[in-house]
Amino acid sequence: MNLEFFIAKRIHFQHKKKNISRPAVRIATIGMALGLAVMLIALAVVLGFKHQIRDKTIGFGGHIQITNFDSNNSYETAPISPDENFINSLKEIDGIKHIQFFATKPGIIKTANEFQGVIFKAVDENFDWSFFRKNLKEGDVLNISTDSLSNNILISKYLANILELKLGDAFFAYFIQNQVRARKFTISGIYSTDFVDFDKMFVLCDLRHIQNLNGWNKNQCSGIEILVSDFDRLEEVDNRVFHFVYNRNTPEQSYFVQNIKALYSQIFSWLNLLDLNVWIIFGLMLAVAGFNMISGLLILILERTQMIGILKSVGATNWSIRKIFLYHSLFLIRRGMLWGNIIGLSICALQYFTGFINMPDPESYYVTVVPIEFNWLYIILLNIGTLLISLLMMLAPSYLITKIYPAKIIRYE
Repeated sequence: MNLEFFIAKRIHFQHKKKNISRPAVRIATIGMALGLAVMLIALAVVLGFKHQIRDKTIGFGGHIQITNFDSNNSYETAPISPDENFINSLKEIDGIKHIQFFATKPGIIKTANEFQGVIFKAVDENFDWSFFRKNLKEGDVLNISTDSLSNNILISKYLANILELKLGDAFFAYFIQNQVRARKFTISGIYSTDFVDFDKMFVLCDLRHIQNLNGWNKNQCSGIEILVSDFDRLEEVDNRVFHFVYNRNTPEQSYFVQNIKALYSQIFSWLNLLDLNVWIIFGLMLAVAGFNMISGLLILILERTQMIGILKSVGATNWSIRKIFLYHSLFLIRRGMLWGNIIGLSICALQYFTGFINMPDPESYYVTVVPIEFNWLYIILLNIGTLLISLLMMLAPSYLITKIYPAKIIRYE
């Protein structure tokens, strides 16, 4: 058996004798547990928040968009006319999950008492409704068929409240071109994503409405939205789409490719800043837990100076004795990490299943409850990193053992 491990185990599990170091050891263990719990909660909340905001942004714009190169930054766009061969070749690109057409046009919704400027996002029968179904509050998503033009519309709860509209209500929308043109729509569904910047802007309708208003044919649209199978491969797929489109540009038709990170760069830049906050929290918690453990180890060493002197007098090396206290520290760190995982993961699980903690200002944070996401790889890596860093921090105080001389200690005792 490893002698150092055996001695450390005897010291650690010596329960009968009340040592003066016991309060310090308990404080160190509690500090480690609370520090790890806070880091786990911070990790789960930030991952949940980033992915919820990311998914909401993608729900309104797809992962990659192909539009007309001549289009400006407004929602009044120049059309593209992709043919069947273009679409079929695009679908063969590895990493693409779904392709859908869309068109956008600014308009004004007018009711008896209110009016509001919005963006009409028109889609066809191939549109992926999974995002809006998940955020649907009333009614149903649009049922668009190839047989007839649908006058139904999907509107956000935010706009419905402002305009004093409810499910099944009809209203007129006005589009300003060379002359003002009106269309009558009926609300078939009401959604709410809590992403107010988008909720107050977009309503969804049949693509053929925008085609008719703009005088486009049935093959023309504002652009193509591409959904990828794995967001982590977004840059890779975007690069492939770019080269595919670039080789098919002509003087009559030029395409522009943009992924969601570039399209809404300010949102993704803001989300990336959250990573800095997480690293700051990790650093502070590790520092607090580490200093608690260092204090506990120093007290343990001072309490065991006689034992250290005796071990040195019988031939034990400094490194051998340091290993005893490092093993002892490992036992304490392990116990603190065990309770830290229990506390942190329990709080995260409770929030995940009940959502008992609400966000104070949903309009500012774009979520109503504190989001939680369990990424077990990150959780395991966090535990391993915490363990290694804590042990490395123990090396410095264990150096005190080399300054203890057996002659002086035994004479003193």
